[in-house]
Formats: sequence, C-alpha cells, structure tokens
Amino acid sequence: MYAYAPLLQALGGHIVSCDEMTGVQALERIAATQPMRPGRVERREFEYKRHGTLSPIVTFDIVTGQVLGAACGPTRTEADFAAHIASTIDSDPEAVWVFVADQLNTHQSESLVRLVAQRCGVADDLGVKGESGILHSLSSRAAFLSDPTHRIQFVYVPKHTSWLNQVEIWFSILVRRVIKRGNFTSLDDLRMRILDFIAYFNQTAKPFRWTYTGRPLVA
Repeated sequence: MYAYAPLLQALGGHIVSCDEMTGVQALERIAATQPMRPGRVERREFEYKRHGTLSPIVTFDIVTGQVLGAACGPTRTEADFAAHIASTIDSDPEAVWVFVADQLNTHQSESLVRLVAQRCGVADDLGVKGESGILHSLSSRAAFLSDPTHRIQFVYVPKHTSWLNQVEIWFSILVRRVIKRGNFTSLDDLRMRILDFIAYFNQTAKPFRWTYTGRPLVA
C-alpha cells in the first residue's frame, strides 16, 4: 500500500495514515525548569498541576510526510473520528481516499459506514446495527469500509501491529519534541502547542523512508 501511494497521488488520489493519541495530559510544573549550564544538567520540578487531557486525532500523508489535519478535542468517540475523516475528505472531496488505520471499534463504526456510503453514493439499505445488513456487526462494517470498489476505502493493519501505521512514527516525534518535556498552563495551551508544532513540522516535512516489505519477523 505504501509503495503504491506515489502512483495514486500522481493520479489525484491520497493514501493517508490516521489514528489518535489518548489522554495527552496538560501538565504544568509548579516551579520553573532550571536550564542547562556548564557542568549542570537541566533540572525539572517533579510536582505538577493537571489541567485535563486531549485526544488528538491525526491524518498523516504518506507521500508528502505532512500532517493533513488534526482534531485536538477532549474525546475520541465514534462521532469525533467520523467528523475528522469527513473534514479530511472535504480537503479534496472528489478524490480517491485510502485510510490506513488500526482495528479500533471507532474505526469500524456505524457513523463511519454512513459517512462512506453517503460520500460514495451507495444507495443500498445499510441495515440495523446489531441486527441486520452492513451495520450488523463489527466485521460486516469493516468489510464494507475496506471494499476496494469504493472511492473511500479503509485498509486495516493486523491486530498488534500498530507499528505498521506510519502516523505512529509521527506521534513519537510529537511526544519527544513537544509533550514529554512540555509545560502547559491549560488545555488551550496544549492544543496550540500541538497545532503550532504541526505547522512548523509541515514546512520541512519529508516522507518516512519505509523499508519493511512484509517479510515475517519470526520463522
């Protein structure tokens, strides 16, 4: 899929990686951090105030290496994820979109099925969640969302292989550069720091050099 991404982009489509971070805390140190000096390491206060948490939902472009969009709200519900996907599609509403995601239940939800059906012009009866049709179960919804004949398709990585999802690499960069050593006075402060970092990151973004080819990691 990643190898195919440049060709699809040349044809006007997009292969993107998406996921969310849960419970990112806005922590404020109760005393100022003492910066490094000759012969002395940086010293950080261990006590802090909690100002709540955010759950950023991010879409990462495989080809450009840029973050296409981020929703930095307090929750990551089914509705939150579907709204983020809709916003991403709206950036190029007539294009082909392929979303690489893990198998979290909110990534295989009724809201997502209805969104894809509406955007792809699927007029079939979707059924009733928990009872019948496409909406019947998690597996039936996943099968519909991963249908390659749809203009909007989800490709799910196997369970316990979230490392195959490239946005996880970007999340690790965000943690190292912004969150781990950050000091945030409020949720708005945390939100703005994340969005400012995305804007900065996108200015010089390059695609990740993906070398894994599917070879089994164990015999």
